Amino acid sequence: MTFAVIALGANLGDATSALQGAVDALVATAGVTVVSASPVFETDPVGGPDQPVYVNAVVLLETELEPLALLRRLNEIEEQWQRTREVRWGPRTLDLDIIDIDGFTSDTEQLTVPHPRAHLRGFVLVPWLAVDADAILGGSAVAEVVRTVDVTGVRKLNPELRLAIPS
Repeated sequence: MTFAVIALGANLGDATSALQGAVDALVATAGVTVVSASPVFETDPVGGPDQPVYVNAVVLLETELEPLALLRRLNEIEEQWQRTREVRWGPRTLDLDIIDIDGFTSDTEQLTVPHPRAHLRGFVLVPWLAVDADAILGGSAVAEVVRTVDVTGVRKLNPELRLAIPS
């Protein structure tokens, strides 16, 4: 089993339900075990056109899937939520990104891991730290990296709201 960090985000439709739906779909995926899910955060959009606020979370999982197979599965889940890719960094019904895969590195057109902009994104770092205080990204402690990032646009949506991991 390989450990992976997946970032979830949405800002169209019932965004919180989309995040929970993604977790449910991951739980139902053969070869994937969802270990932990962060609280849900409301975040201001970064880059792209004018758009609604996002909800974001991070899930930690163990997987037997090869990295490209995991990416394909994430894309299938996005498609189930009618994800379109019309505008870069535009609004979306669901966005699932592989942030890190247990030390695996890739820099291809299909997959770049660790995620090339994760170290700049409070909406990834803050939820990640909420589920793994000892997280490491590219050899650096996420707790240190997050200190260099503007996180003023990242707020807990509801202190009690966490994505559920169905058993």
